[in-house]
Amino acid sequence: CVTLDVQAACWDTTVTQELLQEGFHRDLLVRAELGGVGEDAGGCAVAARTRLPPGVYVDPYELALLQQQNLTKAVLTPDVIDVEAPEYLATDLLVLLYMKPDPRCSRCFRAALPVHGRYHRPAEESKEALVVLKSPEVLICCCDSHVSAECWKPVEVEAPCSGKTDGPCQWYSVTHKPVYEETILQVPVGFRQHSTLVCVVTLLATVLCSSLILAAVCRYGHLS
Repeated sequence: CVTLDVQAACWDTTVTQELLQEGFHRDLLVRAELGGVGEDAGGCAVAARTRLPPGVYVDPYELALLQQQNLTKAVLTPDVIDVEAPEYLATDLLVLLYMKPDPRCSRCFRAALPVHGRYHRPAEESKEALVVLKSPEVLICCCDSHVSAECWKPVEVEAPCSGKTDGPCQWYSVTHKPVYEETILQVPVGFRQHSTLVCVVTLLATVLCSSLILAAVCRYGHLS
């Protein structure tokens, strides 16, 4: 009976994530409801740790601006990201996304993070490439209170705790029950048979624009 009670308490932690908007530029919304932390988790810092596949990325400059405005807070690993790289030349990105308390629920937290789809190789038939986002891991750092040892296990996290105290804190992880195991991002891709046409049109446009610039320089003098 004790084992069943502990398992039920641990499985009370649920996580949902969804992608807002359409196209290449989306918002990843993560919600978590905690179990095994008592009735009030207000003294705890909560974060979602997720690994983004090469098909998507976070713009570090956009993230820095949002953090200055106190709209979101996250730690990226690695912190240097090539935002121009296509999917087949990119690598995974580990994100620790700090979550804010939901005023409607004492054990609920939420956070949003802008993510962007990368360009994929042209496809033979499909108009879209599928990028699979796994359910994030829930982490908690309670400097002012205790967590259930049966549910939450210590983990190594290279990121500060954003709780109420200034001293070092231990992060904990729980085996939660995701509402959905994964989220699918559909990224538009081009057709491979159109590659020749795209190259020709791009070349002609480049030649035309270069010719107009050279003509303007010859007519009006050097560019200032």
